[in-house]
Parts: sequence; structure tokens; C-alpha cells
Amino acid sequence: MLTQLSIRNIVLIEALDLQFAGGLGVLTGETGAGKSILLDALGLVLGNRADSGLVRAGEEQASVTATFEFAAVPKSISQVLDDAEVEIEPGEPLILRRRVKADGGSKAFVNDQPVGVALLREMAGALVELHGQHDDRGLVNPRGHRMLLDRYAGANTGAVAAAWGEWRQAMSALEEAKASIVQAKEDQDLLIAHLAELTELQPEVGEEARLAGLRADMQKGERLQGELEDLRKVWDGSNSPLASLRSAARKLDRIAEEHPLLSDALASLDRAVIEAGEAEEKLTEAGYQLIHDPAALDDAETRLFELRAAARKHRCDVDTLPELAREMRAQLDAIEGGEAGIGALEKAAGAAGDAYREKAGALHEARVKAAARLDKAVAAELAPLKLDAARFKTSVEQLPEERWGASGMDGVEFLIATNPGADFAPLGKIASGGELSRFILALKVALAEKGGAATVIFDEIDRGVGGAVASAIGDRLARLASGGQLLAVTHSPQVAARGGEHYMIAKSSEGTVTRTSVGLLDAGQRKEEIARMLSGTEVTDEARAQADRLLEGV
Repeated sequence: MLTQLSIRNIVLIEALDLQFAGGLGVLTGETGAGKSILLDALGLVLGNRADSGLVRAGEEQASVTATFEFAAVPKSISQVLDDAEVEIEPGEPLILRRRVKADGGSKAFVNDQPVGVALLREMAGALVELHGQHDDRGLVNPRGHRMLLDRYAGANTGAVAAAWGEWRQAMSALEEAKASIVQAKEDQDLLIAHLAELTELQPEVGEEARLAGLRADMQKGERLQGELEDLRKVWDGSNSPLASLRSAARKLDRIAEEHPLLSDALASLDRAVIEAGEAEEKLTEAGYQLIHDPAALDDAETRLFELRAAARKHRCDVDTLPELAREMRAQLDAIEGGEAGIGALEKAAGAAGDAYREKAGALHEARVKAAARLDKAVAAELAPLKLDAARFKTSVEQLPEERWGASGMDGVEFLIATNPGADFAPLGKIASGGELSRFILALKVALAEKGGAATVIFDEIDRGVGGAVASAIGDRLARLASGGQLLAVTHSPQVAARGGEHYMIAKSSEGTVTRTSVGLLDAGQRKEEIARMLSGTEVTDEARAQADRLLEGV
């Protein structure tokens, strides 16, 4: 529940720190005192649009901090925080903070961790539920009616959502397979022709690089042919440098022992013979590798050009041609065996569809039964709220198949008829402001034990009513607040008297400066405020006595 609200520099509020408890808390004050400012501030910290006009005149920024405490953090909130990677320790309060600058910029924080404003909006529905005469969300919005009915019914919507997902997945696989076969059949003749070309070509991985290297070597050989021939003439025959070195070495060997320098000269000459021999071997090997064979060069170039032409045709690398051929063969095989595969997928999709229809049908029946119970529960609340002639109906209609989804096959909407014989119409379209608020209250009472937001706020739900109706409203607000937290902004003394805590909103002026303040009233102050609400501007003894009776009757 909401345990603390701190406001700084919001319109007429300079600084305000409020502590809240569980049960029913009421907020009263004269018209124009600033109750709407308090709600605007709370809306700001829950992700509403940041309006620079909310910043108090002359200040650079405004801020609102709301603290919520739970016995256990609701799963819907913990999931949102986990997805946003925002950490909150067990037992730690949830602290939302929003800052707004005078130039319109804003920042949001959760437990002092910077977050996007969208995160505040995601959590808002589970934290605070606001109902007022002009409420266009919550119970008035048809988009939430199905969820509320399911919660009231205790329905297993997860099984339906899972069945829907499995059906969609099976249908998607079937559609993809059918589309693949249709496309393959359209391309079948072309596939056969392309596969025949690649089969004849028989490309190999790495073949392009090998042919390109061979071609480059033969082209070098063609360019170097003259020089290699001249070198061959130099190194061949009895007058070659190597033959001369060997002859000199033999002659020197016969006299090398005659002098040490001759021995050194022979060693050097032997090394020269070895180096010259290695040079001859390398020249011979180079000659073989760079041999210019016009026919071999032509064959290598032809093969290389054929491979590259095929790669260009299929817009791929030469090395991927073998894999492309395998894929074409697989596509042709799929065409031949595709019908059997389609049959299996159709069977699986049919079974998944039947499973979904069965679970969604059971959910439909549960909704119909719960709708009857809810209609009866709401009807019991209408007469005490001076809505005797009104009727309430929960419409549960099966939708056409194209509108089925993870939530089932039903459309759910709360309908009302305010006059005898009148047709039923959507809740928010035909009820007046006061009637709408009372309808919402009746619904909230009927749905009270089925969960909802941590804190519920009713904004002037009692406008335009008094006496017994106001007492009935106060009684139902108190019942709703038991075991939870409900805050009511009210002009009715009958409602104010039912509050466990009573806050008064007041506006004061000092010269040109106007401020709004909110204070928690003690027993005496509370009696005086209720007496003011009963009598108006001048508080009379009779009003005080009547206030005593209201407070004693709680």
C-alpha cells in the first residue's frame, strides 16, 4: 500500500510530506483548496505526462516521491522490475520518484535507480487504481473487463494462452511449409536446369584458389621463358660454372696439403661447389614449375572462367557452389516428399486447434457462469446507491474466429441500462457523472475479494448525492477498505465520518503567495471539519452535535 507521499514545488504545494495507513482514509476541504493538485502529483509519480505547468512559480524543478510497502511484492510488479534489471531486496519498500524541470524535462527513479517513465506507467495499474466521475480507464474501459471477469471467475487463462501459442506455432509451421513447396514448384524447372549445370560442372571447395595459383605460375613462366632458356644454356654443358668449379676443386685437392692457405682455399671452393649445386637444383625446379604449356594454361583458364561465371549467375562465391548444389537437390527432394510432410503438419495443426477450442470453450462456460454471479452481486448493490431502476449485465459473446486470441474466443463488456425498458449500453456511455461513480463503486464492492491494485482512490464519488445514499457510499467504501487501503476525496460528511484517517486540504495566502497544505486531523479537528461540511461557512453547535452523531454511528 501507499505509505508516504512527498511533494516539493508542485503548483501551490511548496513542501508536503504525508503518511498513510491501511483502511479508509478520507481527504476533505473546501472547493478550490487543491485536492486536484494532490491527485496530479500522485499521477506524475505514476508516469503521467510531465507538464512544466506543474512546477511552482519561481522554482527550477518540482519532485514527487511515493513509497509503497508490501507483505510480498506483487508478481506483476516484480516481473516488470526484473525485465528492467531494477533490483529490490525482499522486504524493501518500493520508492518511486519523479522530477520535473521548469523547462519541461523530467527524470524518473525507482529506489534511486534511474528508469524510463514508461516503467512507472507499467507498474501504475498494480499500485494505484483511481476512479472519478470522469474516469476513462479502469472499470470504464472495456479492454479491462475480460480480465476483471476472469479474476472474478478464478479462471485458468494460462492454459488457454498456452494452447493458443501452440496452435499458432503449428499453423505457422504449416503455412511456411506450404509456401515453401508452392515456391519450390514454381521454380522446379529452373532448379532442375541449374542443378544439371552444377552437376556437370562438379565444382570443388578450394578449386578456384588452386586454379588461380596454377594460372599465375604458368603466366609467369610465359613471361620468363627467354630468361630461363638463357640460364639453362649457362648452367648446362662442360663449360658451366658448376663444372668449372668442380674441375678447379679437383686440381686444388691434389696440392692442398702443401700449404695451409691452400687447404683454406679448398674449403672455400668446396662450399662454393655446394652453393652452386643448390642454385642449379632451384633453377631446375623453377623451370619445371614455370614451364609454359599453352594447352595447360588454356585449360586452367577455361575451367576458372566457368566456375566464376557459375558463381556470378547464382550470386555466390565459387567455394559455395557445392553447397548450393546440395541445397537445390534438397529442394527438389522436398517437392517430391512434401505432400507427406504437409499431411503431418496439417494433422498437428488440427489437433492443436481442437485443444485450443476445448480449453477456450471451457473458459467461455466459466465466464458465462461467473457473469451471472457478478450481475447478481452488482444488482444487490444498486438499490442502496439510489440506482433502483438501473440494471447491470456482463455481456459475454463469442467472437468470430479471426478475433480469437490468447485470452480466448470471447468479448466481454460491462453494460448498463439506467431506466426501465431502456436498452443496455456500455458503462461509460450512458451513465451521468454521479451514476457512473456509483456504478463503479457497486462493481468494486462485487469484485472486492478478487484482487486489484494495492491502493484504490475514489475522487468525489459522492458528488451530487446526500443523506442515505451518501451513507451507503460511505459504508461500501469502508467495506472495500477493510484488509486493504482506500483513499476517498469527498465532500460528503457521511463518507468522511467513515474514515479511519482524515486529512484536510486547505489553501492559504500571504500577500501574493498562495499555498496548499494537507494535515492529518485529530479527533477534535475531525469533528470540527465534519461540522463545517454539514453547515457550510459558519459552524454551528447543531452541526457539531450532528457531527458527533455521525462519528458515533460509525
